[in-house]
Amino acid sequence: MVVIRLQRRGTKKTPHHRIVVADRRHAQRGRVLEILGHYDPSREPPLFSLNEPRLVFWTSSGAQVSDAVAHLVKRYARKA
Repeated sequence: MVVIRLQRRGTKKTPHHRIVVADRRHAQRGRVLEILGHYDPSREPPLFSLNEPRLVFWTSSGAQVSDAVAHLVKRYARKA
């Protein structure tokens, strides 16, 4: 099963995340199918970038969105 989730990057106490499409069986830091965006909560305001057309493509293809990514998209995605 394919899932859209956060991949933690950065060092101790300074995390930033990639929003990735990955197989659920792979580890959090493991192989990914595609990188959709970035999230850096340490900046003020937090940095959030996302390739929304690719997110729509993957979700329409059956990928499940994790709760954390769904919350970030709802909070930071551009209001059209």
